[in-house]
Amino acid sequence: MKTTNQYKLILADDHILLRDALANLINGFDEFRVIATAGDGEEVKQAIENGSKPDLILMDLNMPRSDGYETSCWLQENHPEIKVIILTMYDSEIALIRLLRTGVNGFLKKDIHPAELRNALLTVSAGEYYYSNRTTGKIASLFRKGQEKKSPIENATLSDIEIKFLKLVCTDMTYKEIAHAMNMTPRHIDSYRDTLFEKLDVKSRVGLAIHAIKSGIVIL
Repeated sequence: MKTTNQYKLILADDHILLRDALANLINGFDEFRVIATAGDGEEVKQAIENGSKPDLILMDLNMPRSDGYETSCWLQENHPEIKVIILTMYDSEIALIRLLRTGVNGFLKKDIHPAELRNALLTVSAGEYYYSNRTTGKIASLFRKGQEKKSPIENATLSDIEIKFLKLVCTDMTYKEIAHAMNMTPRHIDSYRDTLFEKLDVKSRVGLAIHAIKSGIVIL
């Protein structure tokens, strides 16, 4: 029997089968009710603006139009009272840092057990933060000072402009075309490229692209 006091949840994922299966699973938890589903961040915004006000949003990181990162930024600015858990296949340092900066309340891998999902939803709904043991270990390691010149967290943190540059690097655009798209001079683009070479410890455009894909910044 369902409890009368249920947490309201919006579920966002662009894979329909996964989204429907998750909705059925979550609706099977006594404490939660999925009030809306969405295929991307724009649909999340529309659902909220149309009156579907959730306590919690469970959202895929990689979605078309507005992804989990962009949508989390919008929620933090416009509805900071709504709690957010990101569900993803990626747990790279860059993905973690980007999401932590947006104020998300939890970060889950897609291969978790249903019992862990329920525990995460309950923990975040109660006003706490939830990260899996693996993710917690990664976060802790980011703050440990190493012997290198910069700490891991300094190396992992990318600005929004650097993220945009990395996404364009993964296209067939030339550096000159990227400069035009970003309203910058080629010299500025060369500077961003060289900074990222050092920050990410790579030596070529291919290396930048591989890092962006492995980090979940770009999905093929």
